[in-house]
Parts: sequence; structure tokens; C-alpha cells
Amino acid sequence: MKLAQEFKAFILRGNVVDLAVAIIIGVAFTALITAFVEDMITPLIAAIGGKPDFSALHFTINDSEFRYGDFLNALITFVTIALVVFLFVVTPINELMRRSRKEPPADPTTKKCPECLTEIPLEARRCSACTTALATA
Repeated sequence: MKLAQEFKAFILRGNVVDLAVAIIIGVAFTALITAFVEDMITPLIAAIGGKPDFSALHFTINDSEFRYGDFLNALITFVTIALVVFLFVVTPINELMRRSRKEPPADPTTKKCPECLTEIPLEARRCSACTTALATA
């Protein structure tokens, strides 16, 4: 019975569930982009280049057939997916991180005179406005 409880705790841990959801969404996203490439990008390239299906492209050397068309399809799909992820995931996340990042305050170079509250350099031993002697640290 203890093994079943440990397995349930493992499966329902947040990061395992998040990973499963990410994989499912990634597979669906890949199918969407693949369809976009096959139905929109490839015909657009075919309209320019005249070849409607890259998977049929091949060449032969010594009776060995090299089918580079499938590779071209996969390459176009990969580049499109990478571009979409960059534009719609990486760039917005980087912008959010940039906006939320708080720069640490710069080391102060001045301090206020305890008598007249004039800004004076940290290393000053006497205030230039009221000539009060300052304690050195």
C-alpha cells in the first residue's frame, strides 16, 4: 500500500504534471506548425519555384537514391517552429524579465551634511557649505 501512495505522490507532483502538459501542448503545437508549413509555406514556395511537393525531390548516385525533399520539408518545419517559439515565447518572456528585474542601487558617492543637509562627497571631512567637521568612518 505504501508503494501506491508514493507513486501517487510522485505522479501528482507539480513538476511531473507540468511536464506532461508541456509535452502534450508541444505535440499539438508541432502538428499545427507542420500543417501550416505543408498547407501554406510549401505551396507558397512551390508557386515561386514550381515544385509543389518537396518529398518527391531526390537524386541518384550509383543506384543509391538520396531523398532530400523530406529533409527540406523537415527543415522548413523546424525553422518555422523555432521562429514562432522565438517570437511568441522567448521574446515576450525576456521582455517580462527585463521589466521585472530590479537593478541594485548604485553605491552612493555622496552623503548629507548632518547640520545643513547639503550633499557632500563621501570622503569629505568638512562640509563645504557650513564648514561643519564630519566624523570619518
